[in-house]
Amino acid sequence: TLPKVRYYTMGSNQWNASVTWPPEDAEMVTYYLTSQEGANTSAGDGRLVQEAPTGDGVDSFTYDPMDPVVSYGGNVCCIGGAIDAGSFDQQQIETEREDILVYTTEPFDEGVEVSGTIEITFFVSADVRDTDVTVKLLDVYPDGRAYNLDETIQRLRYREGYDRQVFMEEGEVYEVEVSPMSTSNFFDAGHSLRIEVSGSNFPRFTRNLNTGGNNYDETEGVVSHTQIHHSAQYPSQIRIPVVRR
Repeated sequence: TLPKVRYYTMGSNQWNASVTWPPEDAEMVTYYLTSQEGANTSAGDGRLVQEAPTGDGVDSFTYDPMDPVVSYGGNVCCIGGAIDAGSFDQQQIETEREDILVYTTEPFDEGVEVSGTIEITFFVSADVRDTDVTVKLLDVYPDGRAYNLDETIQRLRYREGYDRQVFMEEGEVYEVEVSPMSTSNFFDAGHSLRIEVSGSNFPRFTRNLNTGGNNYDETEGVVSHTQIHHSAQYPSQIRIPVVRR
Protein backbone atom coordinates (compact mmCIF):
# COMPACT_ATOMS: atom_id res chain seq x y z
CA THR A 1 0.00 0.00 0.00
CA LEU A 2 1.34 3.39 -0.96
CA PRO A 3 1.64 6.00 1.82
CA LYS A 4 -0.85 8.86 1.69
CA VAL A 5 1.94 11.45 1.60
CA ARG A 6 5.32 11.32 -0.12
CA TYR A 7 7.46 14.40 0.39
CA TYR A 8 10.97 15.51 -0.47
CA THR A 9 13.08 16.97 2.32
CA MET A 10 15.47 19.62 1.08
CA GLY A 11 18.84 19.84 2.77
CA SER A 12 19.02 16.10 3.45
CA ASN A 13 17.85 15.44 -0.15
CA GLN A 14 15.68 12.49 0.82
CA TRP A 15 12.20 11.26 0.02
CA ASN A 16 10.06 10.55 3.08
CA ALA A 17 6.60 9.10 3.64
CA SER A 18 3.78 9.76 6.07
CA VAL A 19 0.14 8.87 6.59
CA THR A 20 -0.66 12.51 7.44
CA TRP A 21 0.49 16.05 6.66
CA PRO A 22 2.09 17.41 8.72
CA PRO A 23 3.81 14.10 9.52
CA GLU A 24 2.23 12.46 12.57
CA ASP A 25 5.52 12.64 14.50
CA ALA A 26 5.96 16.39 13.92
CA GLU A 27 6.09 18.44 17.12
CA MET A 28 5.12 22.11 16.97
CA VAL A 29 7.86 24.30 18.44
CA THR A 30 7.09 27.98 19.10
CA TYR A 31 9.59 30.73 18.32
CA TYR A 32 8.89 34.31 19.44
CA LEU A 33 10.02 37.42 17.60
CA THR A 34 12.29 39.75 19.56
CA SER A 35 14.79 42.57 19.08
CA GLN A 36 16.53 45.21 21.17
CA GLU A 37 17.70 47.92 18.77
CA GLY A 38 15.55 46.88 15.80
CA ALA A 39 15.19 44.08 13.27
CA ASN A 40 15.48 46.17 10.10
CA THR A 41 17.83 44.47 7.60
CA SER A 42 20.10 41.55 8.38
CA ALA A 43 22.38 44.00 10.23
CA GLY A 44 19.67 44.42 12.88
CA ASP A 45 19.36 42.29 15.99
CA GLY A 46 16.06 40.55 15.29
CA ARG A 47 15.97 37.06 16.78
CA LEU A 48 13.68 34.04 17.03
CA VAL A 49 13.74 32.64 20.57
CA GLN A 50 11.79 29.98 22.44
CA GLU A 51 11.31 32.10 25.56
CA ALA A 52 8.08 34.10 25.59
CA PRO A 53 8.64 37.87 25.82
CA THR A 54 8.27 39.53 29.20
CA GLY A 55 8.76 43.22 28.36
CA ASP A 56 7.64 45.59 25.64
CA GLY A 57 8.96 45.48 22.10
CA VAL A 58 8.04 46.63 18.62
CA ASP A 59 9.68 46.77 15.21
CA SER A 60 8.61 49.17 12.47
CA PHE A 61 9.02 49.39 8.73
CA THR A 62 7.82 51.79 6.08
CA TYR A 63 6.10 50.21 3.08
CA ASP A 64 5.86 52.41 0.00
CA PRO A 65 3.79 50.71 -2.73
CA MET A 66 5.69 52.76 -5.31
CA ASP A 67 8.95 51.15 -4.14
CA PRO A 68 8.04 47.57 -3.20
CA VAL A 69 10.44 44.82 -2.17
CA VAL A 70 11.26 43.01 -5.40
CA SER A 71 10.73 39.24 -5.47
CA TYR A 72 13.88 37.16 -5.78
CA GLY A 73 13.05 33.53 -6.46
CA GLY A 74 10.23 31.71 -4.75
CA ASN A 75 7.37 29.39 -5.63
CA VAL A 76 6.41 31.31 -8.76
CA CYS A 77 3.82 30.49 -11.37
CA CYS A 78 1.97 32.26 -14.14
CA ILE A 79 3.52 35.75 -14.15
CA GLY A 80 5.05 35.52 -17.60
CA GLY A 81 8.64 34.96 -16.54
CA ALA A 82 8.84 38.27 -14.66
CA ILE A 83 11.03 36.57 -12.03
CA ASP A 84 12.92 33.29 -11.90
CA ALA A 85 11.49 30.59 -9.67
CA GLY A 86 13.63 28.78 -7.15
CA SER A 87 15.82 29.20 -4.10
CA PHE A 88 18.43 31.98 -4.21
CA ASP A 89 20.76 33.63 -1.71
CA GLN A 90 18.82 36.56 -0.22
CA GLN A 91 21.79 38.30 1.48
CA GLN A 92 21.91 41.33 -0.78
CA ILE A 93 18.24 42.25 -0.53
CA GLU A 94 18.27 41.62 3.26
CA THR A 95 21.18 44.03 3.57
CA GLU A 96 19.85 46.81 1.36
CA ARG A 97 16.17 47.07 2.27
CA GLU A 98 15.27 48.87 5.51
CA ASP A 99 11.66 47.79 4.97
CA ILE A 100 12.55 44.13 5.64
CA LEU A 101 12.54 42.90 9.24
CA VAL A 102 14.88 39.94 9.76
CA TYR A 103 14.53 37.45 12.63
CA THR A 104 16.93 34.50 13.03
CA THR A 105 17.37 31.59 15.43
CA GLU A 106 20.68 30.76 17.01
CA PRO A 107 22.58 28.18 14.92
CA PHE A 108 21.27 24.69 15.60
CA ASP A 109 23.57 22.46 17.65
CA GLU A 110 22.38 19.42 15.71
CA GLY A 111 20.43 18.85 12.52
CA VAL A 112 16.71 19.74 12.61
CA GLU A 113 14.07 18.57 10.15
CA VAL A 114 11.18 20.97 9.66
CA SER A 115 8.35 19.25 7.79
CA GLY A 116 4.76 20.41 7.76
CA THR A 117 2.80 23.63 8.14
CA ILE A 118 4.41 26.75 9.59
CA GLU A 119 1.83 28.75 11.56
CA ILE A 120 2.26 32.50 12.07
CA THR A 121 0.59 34.83 14.57
CA PHE A 122 1.55 38.51 14.45
CA PHE A 123 0.29 41.51 16.38
CA VAL A 124 0.19 44.37 13.89
CA SER A 125 -0.65 48.06 13.83
CA ALA A 126 -0.43 50.60 11.01
CA ASP A 127 -1.48 54.13 10.08
CA VAL A 128 -3.49 53.10 6.99
CA ARG A 129 -6.88 51.44 6.47
CA ASP A 130 -5.35 48.38 4.85
CA THR A 131 -1.91 46.99 4.09
CA ASP A 132 -0.12 43.66 3.66
CA VAL A 133 2.25 41.62 5.79
CA THR A 134 4.58 39.28 3.92
CA VAL A 135 6.69 36.50 5.43
CA LYS A 136 9.56 34.56 3.88
CA LEU A 137 11.14 31.43 5.41
CA LEU A 138 14.89 30.89 4.95
CA ASP A 139 17.71 28.45 5.67
CA VAL A 140 20.81 30.38 6.79
CA TYR A 141 24.18 28.70 6.22
CA PRO A 142 27.15 29.14 8.58
CA ASP A 143 28.85 31.40 6.02
CA GLY A 144 25.84 33.76 5.89
CA ARG A 145 24.12 32.55 2.74
CA ALA A 146 20.35 32.68 3.23
CA TYR A 147 18.19 30.59 0.90
CA ASN A 148 14.44 31.10 0.60
CA LEU A 149 12.24 28.05 1.23
CA ASP A 150 8.69 29.41 1.12
CA GLU A 151 6.77 32.67 1.34
CA THR A 152 3.31 33.90 2.25
CA ILE A 153 1.24 37.07 2.54
CA GLN A 154 -1.74 38.35 4.50
CA ARG A 155 -3.90 41.25 3.35
CA LEU A 156 -5.00 42.78 6.61
CA ARG A 157 -8.50 43.76 5.53
CA TYR A 158 -9.13 39.98 5.34
CA ARG A 159 -7.63 39.14 8.75
CA GLU A 160 -11.05 37.95 9.99
CA GLY A 161 -11.73 35.84 6.90
CA TYR A 162 -11.96 36.24 3.16
CA ASP A 163 -15.74 36.50 3.19
CA ARG A 164 -15.67 40.07 4.53
CA GLN A 165 -13.50 43.18 4.71
CA VAL A 166 -12.61 44.76 8.05
CA PHE A 167 -10.45 47.84 7.77
CA MET A 168 -7.85 48.96 10.30
CA GLU A 169 -7.87 51.97 12.61
CA GLU A 170 -4.72 53.87 13.46
CA GLY A 171 -3.50 53.17 16.99
CA GLU A 172 -5.18 49.77 17.24
CA VAL A 173 -3.15 46.55 17.52
CA TYR A 174 -4.63 43.57 15.68
CA GLU A 175 -3.94 39.89 16.15
CA VAL A 176 -3.35 38.46 12.68
CA GLU A 177 -3.15 34.80 11.70
CA VAL A 178 -1.00 34.99 8.59
CA SER A 179 -1.73 32.46 5.85
CA PRO A 180 0.46 29.46 6.75
CA MET A 181 3.49 28.19 4.86
CA SER A 182 4.30 24.54 4.16
CA THR A 183 7.70 22.99 3.51
CA SER A 184 10.13 20.19 4.32
CA ASN A 185 13.74 21.16 4.95
CA PHE A 186 16.63 19.73 6.95
CA PHE A 187 18.60 22.44 8.75
CA ASP A 188 22.05 20.95 9.24
CA ALA A 189 24.07 21.59 12.40
CA GLY A 190 25.38 25.16 12.34
CA HIS A 191 22.48 26.38 10.17
CA SER A 192 19.79 28.79 11.39
CA LEU A 193 16.13 29.31 10.57
CA ARG A 194 15.16 32.84 9.56
CA ILE A 195 12.06 34.75 8.60
CA GLU A 196 11.85 38.03 6.70
CA VAL A 197 8.81 40.22 7.39
CA SER A 198 7.81 43.09 5.12
CA GLY A 199 4.87 44.73 3.38
CA SER A 200 5.53 43.54 -0.17
CA ASN A 201 7.02 40.77 -2.29
CA PHE A 202 6.38 42.01 -5.83
CA PRO A 203 5.56 40.72 -8.43
CA ARG A 204 5.25 37.37 -6.62
CA PHE A 205 2.28 39.00 -4.87
CA THR A 206 0.27 41.99 -6.09
CA ARG A 207 1.06 45.26 -4.32
CA ASN A 208 -1.37 46.68 -1.83
CA LEU A 209 -1.78 50.42 -2.48
CA ASN A 210 -2.86 50.80 1.17
CA THR A 211 -5.90 52.98 0.41
CA GLY A 212 -8.59 50.46 1.29
CA GLY A 213 -9.75 50.63 -2.31
CA ASN A 214 -9.82 47.98 -5.01
CA ASN A 215 -6.11 48.25 -5.90
CA TYR A 216 -6.70 46.93 -9.42
CA ASP A 217 -8.36 50.16 -10.64
CA GLU A 218 -6.20 52.62 -8.67
CA THR A 219 -3.02 54.42 -9.67
CA GLU A 220 -2.11 56.28 -6.50
CA GLY A 221 -0.88 54.63 -3.32
CA VAL A 222 -0.22 55.79 0.22
CA VAL A 223 2.73 54.90 2.42
CA SER A 224 2.14 52.59 5.39
CA HIS A 225 4.12 52.80 8.62
CA THR A 226 3.65 49.28 9.96
CA GLN A 227 4.54 47.92 13.40
CA ILE A 228 5.10 44.30 14.40
CA HIS A 229 4.68 44.07 18.17
CA HIS A 230 6.60 41.52 20.27
CA SER A 231 5.86 41.92 23.96
CA ALA A 232 4.28 40.12 26.90
CA GLN A 233 0.90 41.48 25.79
CA TYR A 234 1.51 40.98 22.07
CA PRO A 235 3.71 37.86 21.62
CA SER A 236 4.22 37.68 17.85
CA GLN A 237 5.38 34.18 16.97
CA ILE A 238 5.84 31.40 14.46
CA ARG A 239 5.18 27.71 15.16
CA ILE A 240 7.48 25.26 13.43
CA PRO A 241 6.78 21.51 12.88
CA VAL A 242 9.94 19.67 13.96
CA VAL A 243 10.25 15.98 13.08
CA ARG A 244 12.40 13.90 15.43
CA ARG A 245 13.99 10.96 13.67
